[in-house]
Amino acid sequence: MCGRYVLTASPELVQQSFKLDETPKLAPRYNIAPTQPVAIITNDAPKELTIVRWGLIPSWSKDAKIASTLINARAETADSKPSFRSAFKHRRCLIPVTGFYEWLASDDGKIPHFIHVKDQEVSAFAGLWEVWRNPEGDEVWTCSILTTDANEKLSHLHHRMPVILDDEDREIWLDKSSDVNELRHLMRSYDSDKMDVYPVSKAVNSVKNDDASLLEPHEPPKQIGMF
Repeated sequence: MCGRYVLTASPELVQQSFKLDETPKLAPRYNIAPTQPVAIITNDAPKELTIVRWGLIPSWSKDAKIASTLINARAETADSKPSFRSAFKHRRCLIPVTGFYEWLASDDGKIPHFIHVKDQEVSAFAGLWEVWRNPEGDEVWTCSILTTDANEKLSHLHHRMPVILDDEDREIWLDKSSDVNELRHLMRSYDSDKMDVYPVSKAVNSVKNDDASLLEPHEPPKQIGMF
């Protein structure tokens, strides 16, 4: 799954990487969490950033509570599950990221790890977006991150990982004429050799913490055995 991620790339690099018409206004964020506002690039406006809330609310939902359970969408069922199938068909997006966090269970509790694509300050998750009207009639724009089976490098942390799209796959993902088979081919595990992972401080566990120190390597204390 993906429950926290990072976007610290400069606005100029984001503009260049995603071929946006204008340089976006973005502050570095080191601990992005569900329900927070996030930047995405939709298939309706592929040349600009759109700010939405992380946690998808289907258009038919009676209230917003469902969002907390729909921060991720399984790639294997996104085209058929009622919560996601309309968005999968009509409303796909790219989510700019620098990397994401996952936790490893240990005797010292869960140890957070930072995961990113090597030598890339910004990459792209595959996502879905939706527009929901609240009881007052206001539009609420939301999104979800697609996940797939974890690759060999990450499987010891979690059995799922976000779908990461290379540059050449992004246009296909946003193209409204792409068929289901093309899209399914894109939703595969990312190459282990292209990724790096290392432990970081447990400070990331609190969403109140959001600064560059969260990305510093942090080796957990070693257990001293008795003999």
